[in-house]
Amino acid sequence: MPILEVRDVESGYADVQILWGASLFLEEGRITSLVGGNGVGKTTLLRTVMGLVKPQAGKVFFNGQDVSKVSAHKKAEMGLILVPEGRQLFVQMSVEENLEMGAAPARAKARYDYNLERVYEIFPRLKERRDQKASTLSGGEQQMLAVARGLMADPIVLMIDELSLGLAPVLVLGLFQSLQKLKDEGLTLLLVEQNVQMALAVSDYGFVLAHGKVDLHGPSRELSGDEHVREAYLGI
Repeated sequence: MPILEVRDVESGYADVQILWGASLFLEEGRITSLVGGNGVGKTTLLRTVMGLVKPQAGKVFFNGQDVSKVSAHKKAEMGLILVPEGRQLFVQMSVEENLEMGAAPARAKARYDYNLERVYEIFPRLKERRDQKASTLSGGEQQMLAVARGLMADPIVLMIDELSLGLAPVLVLGLFQSLQKLKDEGLTLLLVEQNVQMALAVSDYGFVLAHGKVDLHGPSRELSGDEHVREAYLGI
């Protein structure tokens, strides 16, 4: 049974429908990528899964439970966590205060010390800057902090929206290596990413979103190696 499953979800904003029957699934302990062109609904799909946008139709299942109408707050308590596009940090708070805010779910508070040590091990630069305001960090450090704040919520599934956006390639590589380390620890990840080649390189399985629905899916290596897929869907 998939740990997270989206079945024929339709959603959007006000009178504008973005998703038209989108479906995907995540297997536990794997990195799954969701790729596609700009404006096809990738962020809307994550926001709908998280409960920030209400689905007009379709179902979302988490750990076998129908959570289609469950609030984002309750989903976070269950272990479903979203690292949003644009980081959305508390910029006037310190690095460690941002991390503390991430540990808001009750299930995370009991593991605060463990998770703090864990994120500092994965992102040692954040430990060096633990007392600095988030606004003083570089773009790469802010993205590290956004991911680390998500990890402080003690996720079962971590969804990350646009990890590499606006970052230099060398920083992107380091962040993707961190994701691989998290996978090796057993974390399940869903990655929405504009850097298609990197996303497919780091993930086990991929879904291609086009025109508001998933047009195809399969092992990431097969998707990235298929010339027709690369040209028709991925713009490579």
